[in-house]
Amino acid sequence: MIRLVIVDDHPVVRAGLVGLLSDEPGLEVVGEAADGAAAVRIVAATAPDVVLMDLRMPGVDGVEATARLVSEHAARVLILTTYESDDQILAAIEAGASGYLLKAAPRDEIVAGIHSVAAGQTALSPQVAVRLVERMREPATESAASLTTRETEVLRLVAAGRSNKQIAVDLGIGESTVKTHLLRVFDKLGVTDRTRAVTLAMERGLLP
Repeated sequence: MIRLVIVDDHPVVRAGLVGLLSDEPGLEVVGEAADGAAAVRIVAATAPDVVLMDLRMPGVDGVEATARLVSEHAARVLILTTYESDDQILAAIEAGASGYLLKAAPRDEIVAGIHSVAAGQTALSPQVAVRLVERMREPATESAASLTTRETEVLRLVAAGRSNKQIAVDLGIGESTVKTHLLRVFDKLGVTDRTRAVTLAMERGLLP
C-alpha cells in the first residue's frame, strides 16, 4: 500500500484528487494540505511514501515546500500542476522533486507516476521530458549567462530597491524562495552580496 499526502490550495481540486486516488487499489491518502507549510507538518506526522505537490500556493509554495520535505524528511515528492514553464520545471527538479506531471494527464499516467516515485524512480510527463531534453541541448554558455527568467526577475526587482519580502509579494512566491533564487544568482555571478550582483549583471548586459 502506497501512502499519499496531497497538497493543493484549491479545495475542489484537492477533494477531486483525494476521491480519484482513494478508489485506486494499492493507494491510501493519509493526509492533505492547502499550502506548503501545512504539508511539512502533515508529512512530519504521517511519513507518507509519496507527496503529491502543487506548485503555486500562498505562503510557502510548492518549490520551497519540496526542498524542505526532501532535506528534512527525505520525502519523495511528485509535482502535479497545471504549469510547465522551463523555470518552474527546473526549480522543482533542483529542489529535489522525483517527478513532474501535469494535472491534465490521464488518471493512469498519474497513478503510474505515483508508483514510479514510490519505487525510487522518476516520473515526467512527455511534455516536461521534451522541455528538459531541449534545455540540455542548449549550447553551453558562461554560468552568468544562464540565469533563469525567474532569477533575472528577482535580480531586476533587487535593482529596483525592493526587499525580499516585497519581491515575494510582487512575484507571488515565498520569501524563502526569493532567498534561494538570490543565492543561485550569487553563485552563478561569483559574488556574495546584492549590490555586487546587480552591478555585475548590468556590466554583463544581463539587466537593462
